[in-house]
Amino acid sequence: MRNLIFAAFVSIFSLFSTLAFAAGPSSKLDKVDIDLTDNASLQRGAHTFVNYCLSCHGASLMRYNRMAKDLGLTDDQVADNLMFTTDKIGDTMKIAMRPEDAKRWFGVMPADLSVIARARGTDWLYTYLRTFYLDDSHPMGTNNLAFKDVGMPHILWEQQGYQTIDEQGHLTVAQEGELTPREYDMMARDLVNFLAYISEPSKLQRLALGKWVLLYLAIFFVIALALKKAYWKDVH
Repeated sequence: MRNLIFAAFVSIFSLFSTLAFAAGPSSKLDKVDIDLTDNASLQRGAHTFVNYCLSCHGASLMRYNRMAKDLGLTDDQVADNLMFTTDKIGDTMKIAMRPEDAKRWFGVMPADLSVIARARGTDWLYTYLRTFYLDDSHPMGTNNLAFKDVGMPHILWEQQGYQTIDEQGHLTVAQEGELTPREYDMMARDLVNFLAYISEPSKLQRLALGKWVLLYLAIFFVIALALKKAYWKDVH
């Protein structure tokens, strides 16, 4: 029993160590407050996603009707406000452009964002959305602190405006956008919140179920321990 517990502990410790290493250093990333229970934030994030991201980046693992249910929306609300690439509520969130056009224009198919929050991390995504800056040497005219030489333009430039970078890596607003810095940060946070949701739509249900599983295991452990003592009481 002790060996099994020790092995389980080592496995769990190794898992967390691996995840921490994979996530990379977090000191250079901006922290973002993710709340998957905030339906208002998720709805705003969904609106931003379909209006600014879905033209190039799909979310092929997410269906519109599932999103409607999880975000507290009706099918009609989703169809009227969030569906621009299909007219079937049961379809997945496909991109607007054709794959062959994407390859011809960009040289490669833009990444599907279904699990980008799990792959990159929410802090990385939040930092990425906030750290575009002007760069004349780059084909897109902008670059990014979180993703150097990124091939994607700053699609939210109208909302954030443009930033310049100094030799120390500090960003300064060069051209104001439609939103204040605080409003843009909230927009970025809502979008990252939505990306975190589509990366694992069942997370809240899984966490809720996990509490009952742990309770069951605890009760089972007590029963198993009592049985072990009963079986071995006469063995010395």
